[in-house]
Amino acid sequence: MGNAALSQGLKNRHVTMLSIAGAIGAGLFVGSGHAIASAGPAVLISYLIAGTLVVLVMRMLSEMAVAQPDSGSFSTYADRAIGKWAGFTIGWLYWWFWVLVIPFEANAAAAIIHSWMPATPIWLLAFLITAALTVTNLFSVKNYGEFEFWLATVKVASIIVFIVVGCAAIFGISPNPQVNGVHNLYAQGGFLPTGWGTVIAAILTTMFSFMGSEIVTIAASESKDPEKQITKATNSVIWRIALFYILSIFIVVGLVPWNDPRLASMGSYQTVLQVLNIPYAKLIVDIVVLTAVTSCLNSALYTASRMLFSLSIRGDAPKMAQKLSANRTPVVAVLLSTLIAFLCTFANYAAPAEVFSFLLDSSGAIALLVYLVIAFSQLKMRKQLIQEGKPLKMKMWLFPYLTWAVIIFIISALTIMAFDPKHVHEITSTGILSLLVVISGVVVTKRAKLKNNAAMENSLAK
Repeated sequence: MGNAALSQGLKNRHVTMLSIAGAIGAGLFVGSGHAIASAGPAVLISYLIAGTLVVLVMRMLSEMAVAQPDSGSFSTYADRAIGKWAGFTIGWLYWWFWVLVIPFEANAAAAIIHSWMPATPIWLLAFLITAALTVTNLFSVKNYGEFEFWLATVKVASIIVFIVVGCAAIFGISPNPQVNGVHNLYAQGGFLPTGWGTVIAAILTTMFSFMGSEIVTIAASESKDPEKQITKATNSVIWRIALFYILSIFIVVGLVPWNDPRLASMGSYQTVLQVLNIPYAKLIVDIVVLTAVTSCLNSALYTASRMLFSLSIRGDAPKMAQKLSANRTPVVAVLLSTLIAFLCTFANYAAPAEVFSFLLDSSGAIALLVYLVIAFSQLKMRKQLIQEGKPLKMKMWLFPYLTWAVIIFIISALTIMAFDPKHVHEITSTGILSLLVVISGVVVTKRAKLKNNAAMENSLAK
């Protein structure tokens, strides 16, 4: 639905690498340190539960995406399965999420570069980074794919090297052989030193680390063989989460005491490298994190523009967002998304701190809402696809029981967030934003119905 207009310029290697590294951001290299400092070694349970949720959601999404590849992905499926208001709402919320990621990641990248070039202001560096990646996204989807391929390659290679170094250290082979084994899993107050409450809270935090896994179903629609790419990405998501997240975190909590203050201040990867006496640990991690946030920023620009393009094709966004360049890139959708991102960046520096804080909080629970919509869409769309006689080449496991289990879990998580002082602002801000978007969606739906009815009456009159 609108995919035919877009270029099929993404190569198989682009989509493959995107699927491998799509969910790897600064959250793994730095943010995981906060989760470990909060929940202790039991954070492994948090990552395992959050990872399992992502695997199940990706399976549901892929069932629909393989049957009907679309650049609007779950927003389009929600439109078809639940109703126009649902597709409208989740599409705009998802667009908003990635638009906010752009200034957030740009500031993170600029802060790292600023530490090397202190004379250059952070706001200027953030502007230049965003502008450069916007230009690459404007030319063609192939440029995005090529940039993301190499950035993702650096991320994946860095994690593999870290795992090799970490495993060697566990067996006493490192510049600091005194740090070995995995006794820190239970030495500092046991495996569950801070109780189950912090483990549950860490689940909510780690869920957002996996946001981005679903991008492959959007990107695959611009490849020559979307069905094959989506299937391959979904089948590999289990080992990707197990290798990149679970094993990485296992190495961290095995080698470093969970209450080491450096975990929260420096991040998990840098702390491990420093404990092992690896030279230039900070510089190494800074380069890797810079690559990760640049990759995330690149994907945010791409994803936001494709969602806006899809919304426009369905009549849920300004018509001008459908405009394509000679290379069949949605140039206006890219520019509009970047413009809003620049305004958010400006708000970060010019407006009171509360303004940007509200903007960030308003995207806090969107990941869970996206997962919830995917689950409800799959419940209904399975029946629709069967009625239409379309073969289901990829099926959700134990349908509908696992789908309902995911729905119940997400609703429970959102309820916990609503009563958790640390997350209540996210729920409130996201709730206000969602309510405004839902109301807009209902208005748009009613107008569309009135137009269709008027058109039918005119045709009958003729």
